[in-house]
Amino acid sequence: MINRIKPRNLLPFLIVLCLVSCAKVYYSEDARYLAHIQHTIAILPPTVSISASKKVEAEALKEQQRTESYNFQQEIYAWLLKRKMKRQIIQEIQDVEKTNILLKRAGYPDSLLTKGEICQLLGVDGIISSNFALSKPLSQGAAIATAVLFGVSGSTNEVRVSMSIHDCSKTKLIWKFDHQFSGGLGSSPSRLVDNLMAMASKSMPYTKNYNRNGF
Repeated sequence: MINRIKPRNLLPFLIVLCLVSCAKVYYSEDARYLAHIQHTIAILPPTVSISASKKVEAEALKEQQRTESYNFQQEIYAWLLKRKMKRQIIQEIQDVEKTNILLKRAGYPDSLLTKGEICQLLGVDGIISSNFALSKPLSQGAAIATAVLFGVSGSTNEVRVSMSIHDCSKTKLIWKFDHQFSGGLGSSPSRLVDNLMAMASKSMPYTKNYNRNGF
């Protein structure tokens, strides 16, 4: 494959190859079909973990994680809505406030629910879940407060991200994307999600530029 590429075109190919190979992607054989027949999808509140610091109280850390979870959920929702306006996504996206209210009434996340139970609770055809592991807060206010009040220093923020799509009709995982990002203290949920979704959308079965190989 590479031998057929002319030298002048080799660099762009290698750059794209690097972007794809740096991420781990799983998709089921029927991912495209199942995603296409889904009418409504929901975005679950992301699970966020922030590396604990001895100088940060446990309750303060939990509050930061709740703040980041809400921010990430809003940014993913906004990103998908923009693509829907451009007709790059055909599925309806459940309003995150409705999603969160229904989940809260069921006691989630304190009450453990299976993906199938969440599907029935929300009344949707597919659910997007995600996990963000942060070395420090990304939201500007939380990041500054942590740095000033608790002495958290360092210019980089390692972020490990995992995003999954479950189909409700089959109650199974049809797509999963894992990647690690690195950024400075000024990194924000908006910037991170933009970078994440720009990469993930290459293989996400909801988007029209979906390709099983990520190209």
